[in-house]
Amino acid sequence: MPRRAKAGRRSVPSLRRRRPQREPKRRFILYCEGMNTEPGYFRAIQRTCSSAFISVEPHGGIGVPMTIAKAAVARAESEGLTPRSRRRKHSFEKQDQVWAVFDRDEHPEFQPAVLMCEHSGVRVARSNPCFELWLILHDRDYNRPNHRRQVQADLKALRPEYDPKRAKTPDCDELVRRVENAEQRATAQLRARELDGSPYGNPSTTVGTLTRTIREADARARPRTN
Repeated sequence: MPRRAKAGRRSVPSLRRRRPQREPKRRFILYCEGMNTEPGYFRAIQRTCSSAFISVEPHGGIGVPMTIAKAAVARAESEGLTPRSRRRKHSFEKQDQVWAVFDRDEHPEFQPAVLMCEHSGVRVARSNPCFELWLILHDRDYNRPNHRRQVQADLKALRPEYDPKRAKTPDCDELVRRVENAEQRATAQLRARELDGSPYGNPSTTVGTLTRTIREADARARPRTN
């Protein structure tokens, strides 16, 4: 009598925990014109997004978009992040980003600075009239055009600890807890400027695009299990 074939072994699911899967840390190199407010804010973002690496390169006292743009483009070229770069990047380094963070205000060559960055693979976080507009959006909407000094005064009314004359910054660690609210307000603000036919108009800011990109990179680099 022929032997009955042995039944195949059933695969038993492994009880071992899979190793955490995550992307490498993404690096963000930020060139900005402020020495206090912008660096203070992005360092607070770094403290909440520890799985992304943020390097802030302030150019205090210069305050000209074209100067910031040239420095950012030169850094991107040296890092191998522009079409003209000669240095070859490792696969994990290709996710690095260089950003130019500057204000519209009354600076000359604002639009050429934006175009220079865009043509060189440098991303732009621009604010019109100034970076303080972005900080106000953490607390409330801001839809009326104003000069830099008025926007700074409005921020001081919300944040008494802020004093631009004494180089005092707002409590950025407290502000960044509501960064998603600011991003939503900034998006609505940009949509309104598009409808106005003035995408770069006052008030508007694209800093929310930068913070959202950092937060998403941070989330992807954090350990996770399936």
